[in-house]
Amino acid sequence: MITQLDNDFSQLNRFLEELKPTQIIILTDENTHEFCLPTLLGNMETEIPFEIIEIDPGEEMKTLETAAQLWDILIEFGTDRGALFINLGGGVITDLGGFVASTYKRGISFINIPTTLLGMCDASIGGKTGIDHQFLKNVIGTFARPEKIFLYPPFLTTLPQEQLRSGFAEMLKHGLIADAQHWAALTSISALTPEALYPLLQTSMMIKQEVVQQDFKEINIRKTLNFGHTIGHAVESLFLQKNEPILHGDAVALGMICETVLSVSAGRLNENDAENIIGNLVRYFGVLSLSLMTDDEILGMMKNDKKNTEGTIKFILLDHLGQASFDHIVSQEKIRYALHYYRELAV
Repeated sequence: MITQLDNDFSQLNRFLEELKPTQIIILTDENTHEFCLPTLLGNMETEIPFEIIEIDPGEEMKTLETAAQLWDILIEFGTDRGALFINLGGGVITDLGGFVASTYKRGISFINIPTTLLGMCDASIGGKTGIDHQFLKNVIGTFARPEKIFLYPPFLTTLPQEQLRSGFAEMLKHGLIADAQHWAALTSISALTPEALYPLLQTSMMIKQEVVQQDFKEINIRKTLNFGHTIGHAVESLFLQKNEPILHGDAVALGMICETVLSVSAGRLNENDAENIIGNLVRYFGVLSLSLMTDDEILGMMKNDKKNTEGTIKFILLDHLGQASFDHIVSQEKIRYALHYYRELAV
């Protein structure tokens, strides 16, 4: 499903020739329109009619309102079920675009061409689509597989440092839950550059793809891919609600620190591994100030997590570095302690 593109995009052109869509819709944001779309259009050899839709960048665009606007545009274009939707962008574009494509006329074909590290190593893989609603991350969405994922590594050179850091958090997560050697290789990187990250990107992609192949609908083992997200998504949602959006990777790093603390308090993870994990996460991501929110607000937001059942907050915890398990129930007292531990790191 994941195909690395050569410089002439010949694999994409062969795919288009074989699929023969009636129309091509390309979804971009302002950044990918400027830095990545020219490369795609300069190498896309097809006479199939196509349209380009550009939206503003940012998590704030992953809403029902944006989705409705895109559905309206597709109707205006006369898009039928034989069309192909191309998501050219990072996690917001692949989440939103996949959702729009999978729901328009009960589903049209779509492909992902991720342009960010986060998109390449995580968001574009696995067939999850989604939008935020009432500031809840990805609370509305579908499971829908893209026809293809096309990887073009040179797009990484277009990214600012903060976007490389954001995607790096998901790569670290893959090491923590599934591959201690991958974690060790990642934490040996002194500077986050495309040249340093790309050789390790394939491993992260394969970890996620293998987990998804075992459990597409997230009934069991796929839940481990949410390590760091139970607390991280809650904090990210609250920052968004307070009109102070933060990078997804920074929220996940915060969540991984807190959930590492929970893993120790549950007697699953030893303190040496925890010290290694927390020390490296702080080294790369620093510590966010949580002065804008209370523990009660964070706990309240966590109650909307998609993994919960019957109002019970469930966590992914580390058993040791490189292995995680799921569906752990943790007391509010321990959650508050983990949040207190994180707040104290900033002092």
